[in-house]
Amino acid sequence: MNTPHTRPRPIQLAGPLRWILPVTLVLLFLAVLLWLPLQARQMESNERQEQLIADTLWVEQAVRFELDRNAESAENLAVEIAAGSIEPAAVQARIDQMRKVARELTRIVWLDDAGQVRASSGTPSATTEDSREAALLARQTGNGRYSRPASIGGRGAQMDYHLPLMRDGFNAGSLVVSYDLDALLDETVPWWFAQDNAVALLDADDKVVARRESAGPGRGVYTHNRPLDLNGAELLLATNSVKAAPRLLPNLLVGSVVVLALGLLASLAALWRDVTRRMAAEGALRQQMAFRTAMENSMITGLRARDLEGRITYVNPAFCRMVGLPEEELIGRAPPMQYWAPEAMGEYQQRLAEVMSGHVTPQFETVFQRSDGQRIPVLIFEAPLIGTDGQHTGWMGSILDISERKHAEELNRQQQEKLQASSRLATMGEISSMLAHELNQPLAAISSYTSGALNMLSGEGGKPVDADTLRPALEQAGLQAQRAGQIIRSVHQFVKKRDPDRQLIEIPSVIDGVRGLMELQARRFYVAIQVQAEASLPPVRADRMMLEQVLLNLTRNGVEAMQDIAPELRILRIEAHAANGRVEVSVIDNGHGIDDDVDACLFSPFFSTKAEGMGMGLSICRSAIEFHGGTLNHRPNPGGGTVFTFSLPAEPGVA
Repeated sequence: MNTPHTRPRPIQLAGPLRWILPVTLVLLFLAVLLWLPLQARQMESNERQEQLIADTLWVEQAVRFELDRNAESAENLAVEIAAGSIEPAAVQARIDQMRKVARELTRIVWLDDAGQVRASSGTPSATTEDSREAALLARQTGNGRYSRPASIGGRGAQMDYHLPLMRDGFNAGSLVVSYDLDALLDETVPWWFAQDNAVALLDADDKVVARRESAGPGRGVYTHNRPLDLNGAELLLATNSVKAAPRLLPNLLVGSVVVLALGLLASLAALWRDVTRRMAAEGALRQQMAFRTAMENSMITGLRARDLEGRITYVNPAFCRMVGLPEEELIGRAPPMQYWAPEAMGEYQQRLAEVMSGHVTPQFETVFQRSDGQRIPVLIFEAPLIGTDGQHTGWMGSILDISERKHAEELNRQQQEKLQASSRLATMGEISSMLAHELNQPLAAISSYTSGALNMLSGEGGKPVDADTLRPALEQAGLQAQRAGQIIRSVHQFVKKRDPDRQLIEIPSVIDGVRGLMELQARRFYVAIQVQAEASLPPVRADRMMLEQVLLNLTRNGVEAMQDIAPELRILRIEAHAANGRVEVSVIDNGHGIDDDVDACLFSPFFSTKAEGMGMGLSICRSAIEFHGGTLNHRPNPGGGTVFTFSLPAEPGVA
């Protein structure tokens, strides 16, 4: 009987054991991946250092060869001089030829046994103490000797080579060869080496006496020093490469391996992520939905989405609370909407038509009506909704309830009106004593005229009084009563609280309206007021009372600024003219002017240079002028004092 063959099951590692082998291989691969660039970097660094040492040895040999060649030429000449087989003229020609061949030689001198110069070539220079000491040791030993390098006269370092002239065992003079060490490096260090390295000569104290840095200073990564042991001078040839340390990825091969390895790791990570993503997708989706719901419930900004036909497709809880309607009554609703206010229905329809045609207004203000009938001002931001395929699917709007902002703006407007009223009352308080004096004159005149009339009516003998006799006195009393009434009415109109009322007004009439109050202030300090206004000034659209307050504040400041100058200079000028479609009014005083430290905060609220001042006058003036679309500025008066100028736009098309 045949028995069926059973396929053996593959051995499967359970639990975390199935991850041990791939994780171990990945860690081993990462270790090799990290070791390979580091090893390549170290090898390149060693190679550069070895090349620098070899090149430094070559430069050292070049420097030694140049010094030995010059020393050999000097010794040959010294032998001929000591033997007397060469004339002084030939010596001069020889040393000239030596300097022409070796540019690093700055001077060659032939000295006799008395130290006198017999022949020389090059620029004379002072002799250092080190050079004199080297010359003495050269004569004592009978051998050539180098002096220690030294800087002379702020120039580059110089080194002298002293070669004694020996004749029959006696000193017959010496040859002195002077080296410019910077030129020595320029002549002996090849250009290709100088392009990659900074070369320097250091003395026994490690002080740089010469250098050549064609490519800039060295980086200090690759360095090598070689001593130049000269007879009498200890020099150190120091080379410092301008190359930086090799980068972690020094060549294309290592870079390619790294890129491929990173790609392999990325593929493995993507595979791992895909497996784990399938397991976590459901939980992530639930978490995202919970987060989105919590975010929508916590927002105070209303969100509303509409399709291309204007139907609402989405609202958040904040929008529902704003209009007082549940979500189910809003979703799928087509215009007109329940929250549209009846008085703004035309505006809604016009905006909806613009949205449907694609001409949406990104930001605008309107009014919504809550379900309980309450109106709320809102600020709406509209933006197009673009689907994943790039198609325009509708509009998303963000709605802000700006009731608090509107309330704050209204409170601010009321505060400004109160400040202006307070300023007018303060102004009237300051001139109250002058006002009483001004009223006293017409009242006294009225009393005098009426008393005279009464006396005439009760005259002696009981004779009737003719009406023509009483008429002049009564007419004068009436005129004085009108004068007093006009003063009271102007004060009442100035301090009366009312809403701003913009009308077409003439600037000269505004000046005349407060002329009496300005003169009351001016009489206190004996100031004369001069008014100069151009004929046929165009009218401006403004609130008369605000402009009168500005004029009164500016003239009061100008009058008070002139209280300490000579009486004949106390003239306050008010000028008005038209320029560039605007009407400019200037108040010019001859007072003390404005200091620089005061100028910076002159228009700041609550800033005042007066002990009893509130610091609100100029601030209110600027606010009032800017309320009318104008500007208020000031500048120094060339003759001393200050010029305050405010300009207002002239009403177009009105002659």
